[in-house]
Amino acid sequence: MTDWTESELSALRRAYASGTTRVSYDGKSVDYGSAEDLLARIRTIERAIAGTSRPLPVAGLAGFSRGDR
Repeated sequence: MTDWTESELSALRRAYASGTTRVSYDGKSVDYGSAEDLLARIRTIERAIAGTSRPLPVAGLAGFSRGDR
């Protein structure tokens, strides 16, 4: 399970859109080295959040019968 929140993700997206690499959210501040570092963090969090909110796939096994055996 991740500790990332939607508020952190929103703050990262706002910072990326405005062209800054300093992000502040929930009383915390983080400086990223470059816009690429910031974007990589955004993608990591998006994948983690999407992975935890997606329902698990259902697997099944199909069977058939000819009826004479």
